Amino acid sequence: MFTGIITGLGRIVQTTALGSDAGHGLRVHIEAPAGYLNDAVLGDSIAINGACMTVTALDREENRFQVDVSAESLAKTRGLADPGDVNLEKALRANDRLGGHLVSGHVDGVGTVTGFAWVGESRELRILAPRSLGRYLAYKGSITVNGASLTVNSVVDLPEGCDIQINLIPHTLASTTLGGLQLGQGVNLEVDQIARYVERMLGQTSATT
Repeated sequence: MFTGIITGLGRIVQTTALGSDAGHGLRVHIEAPAGYLNDAVLGDSIAINGACMTVTALDREENRFQVDVSAESLAKTRGLADPGDVNLEKALRANDRLGGHLVSGHVDGVGTVTGFAWVGESRELRILAPRSLGRYLAYKGSITVNGASLTVNSVVDLPEGCDIQINLIPHTLASTTLGGLQLGQGVNLEVDQIARYVERMLGQTSATT
């Protein structure tokens, strides 16, 4: 489990194929901030751009670790297949503060950045989410974008998807990779877990009445 509070900015420095074709996935080599891996061990879960991955190799002296990313994960996410900056969050401890919201690290869908404009000292981020996720998105609800827990400021259902607007304050822009987003870029989205369970319970109630 995670909270959506980014704890470090990493960088994918290399990827190597796990087999002879794309169906075998990739081994991803990631550079972490100095000291970030001091308490990490093999088998730990670390969310990379919001996708929960298992540490398969670790070099604390070089501040590097590796994860194996399946072809399925590569197909359902963005930002894990090529060198570049990534958001990192280590798994939640039982006694940690829940600063964001409960996040599983399982990407529900890929959205597209449709707007990224300055509004005062902040930036207004607009994302077109898949229509299938629209039922889980609500005004002042939570959503995870590339691993960062954010508050939805508006929701508009459109034929082509669900348009959401999010305000990114200077701290978020400085402490995550979101400040470097580009129009048309794909982003990993995870909806609020509570919304998923509410839909399931309401569906069960309807089926029995």
